[in-house]
Amino acid sequence: MRSAEVIIVGGGPAGSAAARCLKSAGADVLVLDKERFPRHKLCAGWITPQVVSDIEMPSESYPHGILSFRRLHFHSRPLHFKISCLQHSVRRFEFDAWLLGRSGAEVAQHTVRQISADGDCFVIDGAFRCCYLIGAGGTSCPVRRSLFTNSLPHTRGLQTATLELEFPCDWRDPDCHLWFFEHGLTGYSWYVPKASGWLNVGVGAMAAHLAKRGEHIRVHWERLATKLERQFGVRLPQRPAGYSYYLRGSLEGLRSGNAFLTGDSARLATRDLCEGIGPAIRSGQRAAHAIVSGDPYTLGDVTRASLGGGLLSRFMDWAFTRGEL
Repeated sequence: MRSAEVIIVGGGPAGSAAARCLKSAGADVLVLDKERFPRHKLCAGWITPQVVSDIEMPSESYPHGILSFRRLHFHSRPLHFKISCLQHSVRRFEFDAWLLGRSGAEVAQHTVRQISADGDCFVIDGAFRCCYLIGAGGTSCPVRRSLFTNSLPHTRGLQTATLELEFPCDWRDPDCHLWFFEHGLTGYSWYVPKASGWLNVGVGAMAAHLAKRGEHIRVHWERLATKLERQFGVRLPQRPAGYSYYLRGSLEGLRSGNAFLTGDSARLATRDLCEGIGPAIRSGQRAAHAIVSGDPYTLGDVTRASLGGGLLSRFMDWAFTRGEL
């Protein structure tokens, strides 16, 4: 049986951030992930300047493609306005593998099925044992499923439904475009160019609202496909893939003894733009700090809003979740 001081289930941004902090403090760390990295990961790959700062990302020596935006286009019929800002896009296929490799942690490909307590320790599938356990495996994280299901149920009103596609594209418009609330959608669709000739497009909405209207999100995807071809000359080469995750809910109950939940397993995506990379990274760092220092696991300073938390952020929060919580 492989024993480690800390086992992290999930090698994405939350798990990698935790692993790097723990390794820097001298901890014995093992990361388990069902996939072999680099692995396919659908995501707009939007990273903020705060993310760049949090992970100490070397902007000039990052070995993969990164595209920076100096403005964002917000569309909500009949309005179209531009916001000057600095944001970035990356391919998660490259970004996640780079983060995990840079952490310096040992990584094992393993699908976690059963977690049991053994005194103050945890045993995973009879093959791994640890004193501390960090769940960083996303919405379906086995740590959450095994140890937190009864104490931390999901809030249906905060569940999103998403369809997304990333593909090689000779895009012409280098700006990021977001379309909000079109055709009654409680959510938005997006066009996010990426470096080296890649494009990510998608549509996301609150699942409960779609169900109440008797709609399938694929209807909105077809509308997006029509818009992209008409406005940008982009024809989608294949059908999208779908997934679901949860926006930020209560911060209570994310630690149980020496077990921690981070990232999407802790429901930390922002309530205005549903962005999850920044909150995942910061929560992973906070879990590592709690283990190293013995301090409480607090997430109050984990990003709640991608747009700064002002009036626009509060309006988006209300518009996405009204009547469902």
